[in-house]
Amino acid sequence: MSRFFAVMARLKLIRRWSLMHNTSPENDAEHSLQVAMIAHAIALISRDRYGREINPERVCCLAVYHDATEVLTGDLPTPVKYGSDELKAAYRQVEQSASRRLLGLLPEEMRASYQPLLNPPEGLERQIVKAADKLSAYIKCLEEQRAGSREFDAAAENILRALQANPLPEVHDFLRDYVPAFSMTIDELNAPEAAQ
Repeated sequence: MSRFFAVMARLKLIRRWSLMHNTSPENDAEHSLQVAMIAHAIALISRDRYGREINPERVCCLAVYHDATEVLTGDLPTPVKYGSDELKAAYRQVEQSASRRLLGLLPEEMRASYQPLLNPPEGLERQIVKAADKLSAYIKCLEEQRAGSREFDAAAENILRALQANPLPEVHDFLRDYVPAFSMTIDELNAPEAAQ
């Protein structure tokens, strides 16, 4: 019996943005789905608009598992996770240990297939997943601001600055073409001109 998927199902119990007052709580399972959808779209833009050799379905799969280790570590707040070089290095070790534990929950014959999903190599695929993760965080900030919360104002500014500095044009395309709609109301989204 493998416990891997039972453990992964608990991503829905991992709360994000723990240091911030949320008008709508978000968990890692919800976040991972949104990151997967965004990463898939960016990879499609990358392939179809910029002619890069990339597999959007693989990128989507990498994004599904991008926060998998947090099912064991929890979602450490950004100021803690990246507070110093020592903390970053220590957290990287914690993530690697959690990744090994998760892989150990799989049958031996499946571990080689899941290893690159839990520990993706550097490269364009990983860059896209990281950008999608950041875009998802920015969208969360926009949603909170739309709900009247000023709690996310500084985070929104910082994340937007980081996204604007991203070297990938496909990330800028997604930011320009899709993100503004996240600030719209349901009536605005359903308006006839929204279909154009």
